[in-house]
Amino acid sequence: MAVFTRITQDELQEWLQDRDCGNLISFEGIESGIENTNYFVTTTAGRYVLTIFEKLKAEDLPFYLGLMKHLAKKGLAVPGPIANMSGELFNTLHDKPATLVNCLSGKSVDLPNPAQCREIGSFSAKAHLAVADFDCNTPNPRGLGWIEGAVSELEAHLPEDVRNLLVDEVNHQKAVSKQADFLSLPKGAVHADLFRDNALMQGDQLGGVIDFYFAGVDTFLFDLAVTANDWCIDLETGEFKIDSIQALLEGYQAVRSLSEPECRLWQDMLRSASLRFWTSRLFDFYMPREAEVLNVKDPRHFERVLLARRRGVPIAPQTV
Repeated sequence: MAVFTRITQDELQEWLQDRDCGNLISFEGIESGIENTNYFVTTTAGRYVLTIFEKLKAEDLPFYLGLMKHLAKKGLAVPGPIANMSGELFNTLHDKPATLVNCLSGKSVDLPNPAQCREIGSFSAKAHLAVADFDCNTPNPRGLGWIEGAVSELEAHLPEDVRNLLVDEVNHQKAVSKQADFLSLPKGAVHADLFRDNALMQGDQLGGVIDFYFAGVDTFLFDLAVTANDWCIDLETGEFKIDSIQALLEGYQAVRSLSEPECRLWQDMLRSASLRFWTSRLFDFYMPREAEVLNVKDPRHFERVLLARRRGVPIAPQTV
């Protein structure tokens, strides 16, 4: 659990008074996340999640919270921000921006089955269609530019073989980013971090998708690749489970068809998604931030995933 900011019951009760969400009964830290402080908050009106933003600034939040509000209005199962009496979706707690959202039903799954992969594929496609009229211009905060900068900072700390693989993959992705196929890929506001722990399942049905605080404008294909690289793999090897990746793609394409350029660039985007999370985990490992409790995830997991994607993919999507 990452709890960077501790609060008292009195502080939280005072902060909640500006919102129509009942009186505080209890609250507790949430055992997940590495970027923000999160609490479950129970009141006389229901259950909510409080997020205190540790790195994001106030000027960044209208995009993230606006995206969540937009998707919720479109009928997608995402947390809706609870505005204060002035209509603001966030305000200050402990001198940091904070927001309150409704708590969704369900729980994350450790080992998604094909039916659950199909469900998350369907959600992803619906979300990609839903942002067609969402006016946004905030780029993916962990895009290729960030990766290049992070790799430069990391180089002095890395073993030679790790450094060489990172640099080689960055160069490959830079070349891909200049291709006509890549430049034609449809894009919009995407979650960009839809791992299994950011989805709440009720059996094989989706209860909701949470944690939009790595969202940004990127290609829909990259967003789908991020999800595939977590939901559809053997955690020991990083290799795809054939029935799971097939179900994810079927669920997606039943709602939104992939274009020919998207189908051609599938392996490259899977590599790009692997690189993004390998780099961020290396950065957290070698340059950790202080937190009251913080579990740094093993970067070697996404090294294995990247190596598997560089070897090839068992299923390439086809246009339908």
